Amino acid sequence: MEREVIITGIGGQGIQLMAKVLAHAAHGAGKQVMLFGIFQGMMRGGSSASTVVVSDTVIQAPPIISHTWSVLAMHPMGLPDAAAKLRPGGVLFVNSTLVTATPRTDAQLIRMPATRLAEQAGNPMGAGMLALGAFCAATQLVEPDALGAAINDSLPPHRQHLAEQNRALLASGAAFVRAAPESVAAGSG
Repeated sequence: MEREVIITGIGGQGIQLMAKVLAHAAHGAGKQVMLFGIFQGMMRGGSSASTVVVSDTVIQAPPIISHTWSVLAMHPMGLPDAAAKLRPGGVLFVNSTLVTATPRTDAQLIRMPATRLAEQAGNPMGAGMLALGAFCAATQLVEPDALGAAINDSLPPHRQHLAEQNRALLASGAAFVRAAPESVAAGSG
């Protein structure tokens, strides 16, 4: 099994951290992994995307891919380009707080109001970890325990004090999928 994931959004949403956590979790679970991040030269508000390729065997796809198994969109800015690479029947996960229109109707659509849920939890910066937990629970790409274990390896030293909070957000995202399976609607746009 080889799975490509494009995570897209804007600077400040934790896109690169989400990809790093996913890559560390997959690697920790014994998978082969490639990671490639693209972001503009500004700290907040510019386009940010990262591609993670996960495989049980030697990876065939380079980290710059022409087609993808899934797209996790946290913001509408980068979604059109990423969605154009999505294979028919692939997984399109959207942060429905900010992404209100989806450009594909031939994908398995997963909607989660990640930004709204993070704000309600008192942690507006936690939307990305909520979404990543939900995405992995819905797709079963990596186990929730592997995501939680990857936090310490992924956070920079000055953010290590946020490890437990991030693990809780990942778990809450996974719980959202288990509690709201209607958010996963195959082929609906």
